[in-house]
Amino acid sequence: MDQVLAVAAAAAQVLAQEGVGLTGDISGSLALVGYGLAAIGPGVGIGIVAGNAVQAMARQPEAAGMVRTTMFLGIAFTEALALIGFVLFFLAG
Repeated sequence: MDQVLAVAAAAAQVLAQEGVGLTGDISGSLALVGYGLAAIGPGVGIGIVAGNAVQAMARQPEAAGMVRTTMFLGIAFTEALALIGFVLFFLAG
């Protein structure tokens, strides 16, 4: 939790240094901070999806094929969020 607060404080410092308001242009290091923060969500999401899938396979081994397929779909959709953030990083930069 302390690391998340440290990242948020660093992002606030970058905003203050660049003087970007709510309607200002997002560029430079702020885009890097934004992409870094955007990558946290999909990383946590993939971990949750994979962990719950392993738990489900351990509880019902006969449903492992269906659970595995659903897990890979969930990972693909979650990873798409990270890729969208990556593309927006290049568009903003």
